[in-house]
Parts: sequence; structure tokens; C-alpha cells
Amino acid sequence: MSNPLLEVKDLKKHYPIKGSSLFGSKHVLKAVDGVSFSIEKGETFGLVGESGCGKSTVGRSIIRLHDITSGNIYLDGADISTLNEKSLKKYRRRMQAVFQDPYASLNPTMNVFELISEPMKIHGNPSVAEQKETILHLLDQVGLKKDHLYRYPHEFSGGQRQRVSIARALSVKPDFILCDEPISALDVSVQAQVINMLEDIQAETGVTYLFIAHDLSMVRHISDRIGVMYLGNIVEIGSSEELYSNPLHPYTQALLSAIPEPDPTIEKRERIILQGEVPSPLHSPSGCKFRTRCPHAMTICQEVVPEMMEVETGHQVACHLFSK
Repeated sequence: MSNPLLEVKDLKKHYPIKGSSLFGSKHVLKAVDGVSFSIEKGETFGLVGESGCGKSTVGRSIIRLHDITSGNIYLDGADISTLNEKSLKKYRRRMQAVFQDPYASLNPTMNVFELISEPMKIHGNPSVAEQKETILHLLDQVGLKKDHLYRYPHEFSGGQRQRVSIARALSVKPDFILCDEPISALDVSVQAQVINMLEDIQAETGVTYLFIAHDLSMVRHISDRIGVMYLGNIVEIGSSEELYSNPLHPYTQALLSAIPEPDPTIEKRERIILQGEVPSPLHSPSGCKFRTRCPHAMTICQEVVPEMMEVETGHQVACHLFSK
């Protein structure tokens, strides 16, 4: 990466859990256990994986909604991983978020004008006239009308509420937006509209996205590069087209084989059914965490944690099948 806007190095987020023994021993839930990646300015980086793999924890840790256990988070070269709330304020404006459930993230007692103007007032001191002018432009940008200005969240559909959330995130002209499952709660007919709108906004403003989602087809459509997570670790990173056309990690191959192909004339991938259950992050397997479900597991997988290596230009994988 030449000049990344965001760089994450060995990010860990562990939650200590008290045990039930008489001696009060503690277990540690390793939600994120050593994640590293970077995102260039104006790029969309997709993050995929099964529920509970740590995707949302990564996103929320990056924008410092969670304090991290260890590691570094760099925004434009500045390490924000250990900053206190006061020092973080100037970076809060540059990093915004759009969450999965817009109804839960919008204050039901505030109308659209109040919702979108709130971050503007926190990070600046615009006049009411300036606020209104900016908000009307944002509403037009996200496909809403000026008639919606004084309506409340309960008066909108789910797709419209998410558009309000996106307008609010854009109100302070951020450099980076965390899109944490932003379309999974929406009707299928609305999802494509929201994705296309996000792409148009990126083309117009140059904003950078971290896009977290379950829908692998949609992630492929919007992302420039994709990271695949399993049990707190990233196991593969590559460009969108490269990852989908040539998945290297056995877990990535299994994930992609599950994508339904609506066109019957296109040859389908062979379906890979993973055996066993996802291990508990409280008791992760030794060595490679995927080894208990991997059809290619070897002795070394039990003993040594695989390191991320670049197999092809821009295509990295953490798997002993590719060890030299």
C-alpha cells in the first residue's frame, strides 16, 4: 500500500470472563485476535465471515467505540489506538458509522433536521441557515425529499431510515465510514438501491469505506478488496475479482461455494460442506483455528499458527498449504 488512509496492525480485542471455580479463575474470550490490514483513500474494503467471527468488533474497535486490548490503529499516519476521549474528538469527525439497524441508531424523539444537524453542531458551529442548506443537499444526495426534513424515524420505511443514517454520517464530511451490515435489515429490493447510492457518494466525495456484510454477492459488487475472517483472524485478503475467481484458503472456498447462482446456464461451484461446529472463541484450537473443520488439515496445522503470506501480488493467505 502506498498511502493508506487507515492501517490496522495486530489488533486484538479480548474480553475477560470470570470463571465459576472457587478460585475465581478467568477465561478470555478472544473476539479479535491479531488482525492486520490497510485501506487506501477512496477504497472500499469488504470484511466477510460467519456470524460471531469478530467482523463488527473489528469495525467498532477501529472507530474507537471499543477500547482495544492491544495493537495499533493509524488514521492518516496518526496512531489513535490509545487516545483518550478528549484527544479523539478531532478524529471522530473524520470517522463515522452506519449501523445495521437504523431504527436503533436513530433517536426516535428527534426529527430528520435534528438528527442530521446534531453531529454538525458537535464538530462545528454552523448557523441554522447553514445547517438547513447542508441537510437539504444531503437529503437530495441520499434520495430523500425536503418534505422529509421534519419527520420522525417512525414515519419512514427501513430503507428511508437507513438513508437518514447515511446522510447523518456524511454531514461532517468524513474521510472514513464504517458500514456495519448496513443492508442486512433491508428488503432485497432496497439493498441494491442503497449499495448504488453508496458507490455514487464515494465517486462524488472520495470517502473511504470499511464494508462489513454477510451477503457475499453484494460485498463483491461494492468492494475493491476483501478480507475473510474466521474466529477472530483474517485468513485471506485479495482484490474482489481475484478472491472470487481464485479463492485460496479452504474456508474462503467453502464460503463462496454457498453463494446461490441465479443463472442456470452458469456452471455452479461444487458445494463444500464444512464438518463440525465453529469452535468457541473461549477455547480456540491450537495452531490454525480452522484446522478442526478443514478437509486438508495436517500435523503442522495443530502445532503452528499460519502466518499471512503473499502468494500472488496483492493476494494474501494464512494457510500452511502455501508455506514454502
